[in-house]
Amino acid sequence: MPTIERDGATIAYTDTATPDAPVIVFGHGLLFSGWMFHPQIAALRDRYRCVTIDWRGQGESPPAPGGYDMDTLTADAVALIRELGVAPVHWVGLSMGGFVGLRLAARHPELVRSLVLLDTSARAEEAAKSRRNRLLTRVQQLAGIKAVLGKVKPILFGPAFLADPAARPVLDEWVRRLVRVDRSGLRQAVLGVSGRAPVTAELEAITAKTLVVVGADDTATPPAEAEDLAAGIPNATLRVLADCGHTSTLEQPAAVTGLLEEFLA
Repeated sequence: MPTIERDGATIAYTDTATPDAPVIVFGHGLLFSGWMFHPQIAALRDRYRCVTIDWRGQGESPPAPGGYDMDTLTADAVALIRELGVAPVHWVGLSMGGFVGLRLAARHPELVRSLVLLDTSARAEEAAKSRRNRLLTRVQQLAGIKAVLGKVKPILFGPAFLADPAARPVLDEWVRRLVRVDRSGLRQAVLGVSGRAPVTAELEAITAKTLVVVGADDTATPPAEAEDLAAGIPNATLRVLADCGHTSTLEQPAAVTGLLEEFLA
């Protein structure tokens, strides 16, 4: 994968380099990589230049000496957009990628053409969830991610998806990619999400047209938090996906792609 260097960190990305096309930048969720958008990119790459970014310590981006907080990751996204010379972009962010998207759109409106927030929240992590995540990531650092998969899967995926035999290849591929990630870098990424500051006060500064999407069964960033986003961001629209948990791009790929196509058009 190509990379950029910023502030001592190596940031990996992918780029379809579709000529003369509007640009979509995809920001992935925690414990994933740009791979989580592969169904959408496959459907959109003939009409859009699709770029993904792997956050520090995840996917193909190696661990960094620091800077796993959401503000630093936002600066990484700014650096990539400017390095590629593709602004303004359509930003599509899921969870962690949405946390960055909120900051990017509020603080750098000149870089964002439109904003799609999938399974995202402007709030800080709830104290109970933060404690749970810190415990789980401590275990994964010591024993590996497979030791906590039983606890992690119901957080990231909805019950309908987990019960579907057709989901097995997707889950297996996710695990295959996840076990390759450096344990310490992954722990820092989890801590960055768990310790994030709220940005509810910045929502009114977002001027880009916004689509908010949430799974009806999302427990990590529940529908109530998506409702807050849609109410707080001017020109925002809310869509709720039935039988879907936190990882909508993989659980309901066709539905998410359809929403993106409609919104971007």
